[in-house]
Amino acid sequence: METIASILSLREHLGSKASVALVPTMGNLHDGHMALMKLARAHASTVVASIFVNRLQFGPAEDFDRYPRTLTEDCAKLADAGVDIVFTPDESELYPAPQQVFIEPPPISTDLCGAFRPGHFRGVATVVTKLFNIVQPQFAVFGKKDYQQLHVIRALTAQLNLPIEILAGETLRADDGLALSSRNRYLQATDRAEASRLFRVLQGIKAAVAAGAADLAELENNAKIDLDTHVWRAEYVAVRERNSLGFAGAEDAQLVALAAAWIGNTRLIDNVEIDRGAGAV
Repeated sequence: METIASILSLREHLGSKASVALVPTMGNLHDGHMALMKLARAHASTVVASIFVNRLQFGPAEDFDRYPRTLTEDCAKLADAGVDIVFTPDESELYPAPQQVFIEPPPISTDLCGAFRPGHFRGVATVVTKLFNIVQPQFAVFGKKDYQQLHVIRALTAQLNLPIEILAGETLRADDGLALSSRNRYLQATDRAEASRLFRVLQGIKAAVAAGAADLAELENNAKIDLDTHVWRAEYVAVRERNSLGFAGAEDAQLVALAAAWIGNTRLIDNVEIDRGAGAV
């Protein structure tokens, strides 16, 4: 496995590669990331993983400075996973001058997580576009755990006519259902024992819809109350139409329940896809 920090060197290495898949990450890798590498390998002969903690997507009071940076361990995991190249630029490489040109994401970026993290998706869209331009992959892999991010990247790729197929990796979970996340290491022991509730309340919404519940707003409110009465601080629980992330109507069969909530000092997100049966309203 090659570890490359410069854009010029990376382009030289990739110049003769016929099929490239990119997996962008911020490092502190876990088994969920490794599953994304496996998905990339199934589609391309060359797999590039990038590791870069992107300042642009963090708010001023967020965890940029304390975000776990574990490059040595990450590279060992990527080598074991059969990744061909890990791209590890520093800030001066990706942002040699103060960034004045940004990618403006679609309006949904100010809703859901975007309502609580202003500018986050603009930072994501900008750095991902940079990585796409640098690597020029035929495929790029993103996890479904950050469902809104996946939606933004799909919109970016389609509307800017980028010749890249976006592949979505399923969320990997711990035995109790907690979605694997780099930020899980922030959890204190008592919070970790409670953390799987986020998945359970979303599963409860899915079960209620399957049983014919029609009032999505009531399901959202009840789920938020459940969290808030069990030491959580819920930002939102929302049931949306899956493809647009817009508000779901009675005729929409493909839904997704999404949530973001704080437990202790850790913000967790999760989602569950829901297929509403024909005739269920």
